[in-house]
Amino acid sequence: MEKDSLGEDRGASVFPGLAVVLVLAMMTRFVHGLIPPEQGEMLGEVILGMGLGLILGNLIKLPDRWQPGIAFCFNAILRISIVLLGARFSLQKIVEIGGSVLLLIIGLITMAILLARTFCISAGASCKLGTLIGVGTAVCGNTAITVSAPLIHARDEEISFAIATNTLFGTFAVFFYPVFANYLGLSPEFFGIWAGTAVNDTSQVVAAGFTYGETAGDIAVAVKLTRNALLGFVLIAVGLIYAKEQTGEELTLTQKIRRSIPAFVIGFLCMALLNTFGFFEMVGELVDRDPRKDLTMVAKFMILVALIGVGLNTDLKELKGIGFMPFFIGLFVAGITSTTSYLVIRFLILAE
Repeated sequence: MEKDSLGEDRGASVFPGLAVVLVLAMMTRFVHGLIPPEQGEMLGEVILGMGLGLILGNLIKLPDRWQPGIAFCFNAILRISIVLLGARFSLQKIVEIGGSVLLLIIGLITMAILLARTFCISAGASCKLGTLIGVGTAVCGNTAITVSAPLIHARDEEISFAIATNTLFGTFAVFFYPVFANYLGLSPEFFGIWAGTAVNDTSQVVAAGFTYGETAGDIAVAVKLTRNALLGFVLIAVGLIYAKEQTGEELTLTQKIRRSIPAFVIGFLCMALLNTFGFFEMVGELVDRDPRKDLTMVAKFMILVALIGVGLNTDLKELKGIGFMPFFIGLFVAGITSTTSYLVIRFLILAE
């Protein structure tokens, strides 16, 4: 087992905090399983777990010996989960979707990230928080926030704030989109593209899409999976943006690429490529089970563990200190993204 320079067993120093977080994760999964499926899908076990971590971390003084294990959860465990998540992403989805819808998705992703960053900087807030809000709105909700955070070295408070904001707006969208679409009399195809491009998290897209009908739900999921498939490219772009900001140095393109694509991003992309070329499907036929589901299940539990660690390490006083301006920026960016998507679909993609 690896030892640090002082000769201490690094695994032993990590174990107490890691054990506590694992127990909390299992408790969270058990409690979440007691919630009715529809409400449980809306809430999400990650939100429940992070909320539990926030409460415990701010109500009691955590022993110092727990801190290495809590940090380990959001560092090593999160990075491994990101690699495993690559197995559920297929670059083939990008090819299958229509060219006009793909261009809309790319345009909305770019716009949301740039707007969130620009507004946060203008308001005197952290540009890292703006990036997290932007990727959460633009790509795949809390997953995008979680996997982008270690790449830009975001603080725990920024991660918690971005996830809370993303969840709130996404939950609101599940109820608002179908009601608004019914009022306007949108076709299932129109609504499916709109929900797939503008609603944040995958579970929220599924809920909103199938509320409007099976056809709308199928289209919404297909469009959303295309957004998800672009996550690897978004991670590379975000890394390139922050390569200089992390050091303040002028870097060559080669240096930027090296610093912006850490091992876990390369691992994610390799897993996505394996899935794209049917590797996991072939393995599944040999072992008579779907390894993608198994890897995704493990990855989701590891993300739950990581975000409970974030909750335990988040100071609510610091969270309050961020202020409400980033919240309104998130609302504004979500509104612009939704409106732009609607107008492009209405006047360009499905124009009669």
